[in-house]
Amino acid sequence: MKAAPGLRFPFSKPPAPGTLIEVAPRVQWLRMPLPYALDHINLWVLDEGDSWTLVDTGLSTAETRDLWEQVFAGPLKDKPVQRVVCTHFHPDHIGLAGWLVEKHYVPLWVTEKEIKAARKTFAEDEKVMTPLLMEHYRRAGLDEAAAEAVATRGNAYTRRVHQLPEAVTIIDPSKPIEAAGVQWRVVVGEGHSPELAALYSEDLSVLISGDQVLPGISPNVSVRPAEPGTNPLAKFLETLLRFSALPENTFVLPSHKLPFYGLRARVDQLIAHHHERLDVTREACRRDASVGEVLKAMFERDFDAHQLHFALGETLAHLNYLVATGEIELNSEGEVNLYRTLAPAA
Repeated sequence: MKAAPGLRFPFSKPPAPGTLIEVAPRVQWLRMPLPYALDHINLWVLDEGDSWTLVDTGLSTAETRDLWEQVFAGPLKDKPVQRVVCTHFHPDHIGLAGWLVEKHYVPLWVTEKEIKAARKTFAEDEKVMTPLLMEHYRRAGLDEAAAEAVATRGNAYTRRVHQLPEAVTIIDPSKPIEAAGVQWRVVVGEGHSPELAALYSEDLSVLISGDQVLPGISPNVSVRPAEPGTNPLAKFLETLLRFSALPENTFVLPSHKLPFYGLRARVDQLIAHHHERLDVTREACRRDASVGEVLKAMFERDFDAHQLHFALGETLAHLNYLVATGEIELNSEGEVNLYRTLAPAA
C-alpha cells in the first residue's frame, strides 16, 4: 500500500487468514474477508489475562464462521471469550455478533443508537421498502432500469447479519471501558453511522477507530433513503475534530487497510477530501442538476447496484450539506428533485 503524505505504517502486510498479529501490548489484529471491492475487515482481540474481548466480528458468512472456528481452535484456544464489542451496526462489524454471543454465552456491547439502527434495519419489510426505494431513486433521476436494480436487491442486511441478541450491554460513551489491563475512552463518531464507538487508550496511545478514520479511503457518509432530509456530512466533519484532538503519537487501528501513525494528518486529509467533493457538487449544480447527474460529476465511473446505492447516498449527503448552508437550492416540485447553486449575496 502506498503511504499517504504524513502517515506511517509499521506493518507492511496483514495477518494471514486465521492468524493473529500483536500490534500493541495485549492487543491483537485479526483480518476477515469481505465479498466486495473492499475485500477485508480488520478485527481486534483484547487479551484480558484470563479471557478475550472481541472487537467487531465480520460478515455472517460460512467463510467467516469457518475462520473464527479456526481461530478458536488455534490462537484463542486456551482462554474463553468474555464479551463481544461492536463499534457500529454495519454488517461487516456486527454481522456475526449474534452467532458469537450464542456460541460463547457472552454479552454484546454496543451503543444505544447503533443497536437501534441494527434492529430497525434488520426488521425492514421488503414489501414496504422496495416501493419507497424505487421512488427515492426515481426522484434522484436514475433511469427505470437502474432504479429497479438498486431498489429490488431486497434486505441485504438480513443476509449479512446473524439474528441479533435480544439483550445487549449498552455502552455509555461517558464512561471508560476496562479491557486488556487498561482503560479505553469511548470517542463517538457520527455521520458514517449514528453513534460509532471508537476506543482510545491513553496508556497504550492506541485508537481502535472503526470506520471513522481510515487510511487511503474515506468512509461512506450517506443519506439513507428512509431519511432523505438528514445532514450526515455535517456530523461527520464535526466529530472528526474529536479525533484530531487526540495526541499526535496515537497509533490508529482502523477497520480497513493497515494500522498507521499520523491521525491528525489523516483527519486533515479527510476534511480536505470532502471539501473538494463539495466544490465539485457546487460546480455540478451551476445549472439545475439531479442527484444522478451530480453523482456522475463526483465519481466519474460506473457502479454495480451495490456500489450505486452507497455512491448515491454519499452524493445526496454532499447536496444536503450545501442545502443546509444555504448555498444550494432544492426544487422538489417536479418528478425529479433538482438542485441549483445560488449566487452569493452581493
